Amino acid sequence: MHASVTYHVSPITATLIRPERLGCCTCGRRHLLGASSALFSCPSPTPTDVIERFHAQRPDWYEEFYARSMDQDMRSYEAQISGYKEKLFSHLIGKSKNLLELGVGTGPNFKYYAGAADDLNIIGADPNKQMEKYARDAAIVAGIPPASFSFIRGVGEALPAADNSMDAIIGTLVLCSVKDVYLSLKEVKRVLKPGGLYLFILHVAAPDGTLLRSVQAALDPLQQLVADGCHLTRETGKQISEAGFSSLNLNMTFLSNVTLISPHVYGIAFK
Repeated sequence: MHASVTYHVSPITATLIRPERLGCCTCGRRHLLGASSALFSCPSPTPTDVIERFHAQRPDWYEEFYARSMDQDMRSYEAQISGYKEKLFSHLIGKSKNLLELGVGTGPNFKYYAGAADDLNIIGADPNKQMEKYARDAAIVAGIPPASFSFIRGVGEALPAADNSMDAIIGTLVLCSVKDVYLSLKEVKRVLKPGGLYLFILHVAAPDGTLLRSVQAALDPLQQLVADGCHLTRETGKQISEAGFSSLNLNMTFLSNVTLISPHVYGIAFK
């Protein structure tokens, strides 16, 4: 069962996120004597500082446990969602050379867009560094040359790419876990080239007033604890529609074998 709606809205210009706007000063001082005072200046934040502002550092054992669980325990989900992914990722074929996958995880999407271009350049961003070895293995299985794939530890709120540099950004099951959805979507728009594609598949909150929504609300704190910050009650489709993309095709469906996260939205947004 699914419904479809198309939005046409005015684009909002996204600006490069700068460390001072993120409040990433690591020493916590204010520049009371002016920016020119070296004595009271703060050190520039490192990439790790920026990442950990939005995604707190986890112990290595937890990151490895979560990465292995995602690699092994999501197979039934991937089997059910595969038809949606095949249709969605077909829009990349012959059009996209530079791709960034936000929340690349263990690389389950690679097989759907491995042939998008002959000289494909893929950046996989994920805050969990333990995902890299699984993602690299998945890339090899999908036929993606090692030189075409770069894994970078990163978060949605500060994407590791230059302005207007990507033909497409891919995000599946990721906006449920970012700290700031709107800032992440602003970053997507910053990094995409004009006319670039944002492809997404996301689980979302069940409709208000339903039993499932009540169950999601009750279990949401536990879900965040055991699933690396994943939220069950986010209305991410609404947030994407409000993000200022020039055009948006947004669809909703319900999956049968994942009751708690059954409601999904999927589609394509154009910068």
